[in-house]
Amino acid sequence: MKYQETAVIAEQQEIAEHIYSLWLKADKIAREARPGQFVSVYCRDESRLLPRPISICEIDKEGGRLRLVYRTAGAGTREFSRLAAGDSLELVGPLGNGFPLDKGYRKVLLVGGGIGVPPMVELAKWLPGEKMTVSGYRNGDLFLKEELSRNSALYIATEDGSVGTKGNVLDAIRENHLEADAIFACGPSPMLKALKAYAEEMGMDCYLSLEERMACGIGACLACVCTSKDVDAHTNVKNKRICKDGPVFAAEEIEL
Repeated sequence: MKYQETAVIAEQQEIAEHIYSLWLKADKIAREARPGQFVSVYCRDESRLLPRPISICEIDKEGGRLRLVYRTAGAGTREFSRLAAGDSLELVGPLGNGFPLDKGYRKVLLVGGGIGVPPMVELAKWLPGEKMTVSGYRNGDLFLKEELSRNSALYIATEDGSVGTKGNVLDAIRENHLEADAIFACGPSPMLKALKAYAEEMGMDCYLSLEERMACGIGACLACVCTSKDVDAHTNVKNKRICKDGPVFAAEEIEL
């Protein structure tokens, strides 16, 4: 069930260059939220009509709070970054399907790249079994390192080699000889495409959370479709709506 809710900001801070951590009081959405889901956040400037989809980083069900970690990429997110405790934002959520939590895997690789890192924080709390998180960054300006380490073994890859493995997340997986039953991942399309191929090669299950520009966030506008292997009953073509049918898909369901 999704809700429209006026959420009050509890705290906000910049935790890396252009990366902000935002805690919001949003009782109804927090009560229903699951790892891998997202919220649509509306700008206070009414000239910006479309909401901004932001993945959920942490869920505090007892306190009725959500944590969003986002990158400032345009006018809307820059507006959010200027807000402070006591300000409010309009949210709709939780949206999307989230990651599967009941597959019974003994060992899972959680892989995040860039702004795909935040969803791994809450996912590591909920998933049973042994968890290894591999996070990819451009440089040593890391974010969420402490949070990621609390519920999983953490491995880091940086493009410039300043921390951890020099290269990408797949380089870190290979360098550290990490083995698991499944991969759960969120990040840019090239990363997800490489992980899908790696999982097929290794005989692992793989679930991918796709990043995409969205308009409505509820599957009505068809602005955020990906190519699927099967014909979608809604569109009658080989498309899946990322906001409604996803954002998480079994890797074999989709073409990247």
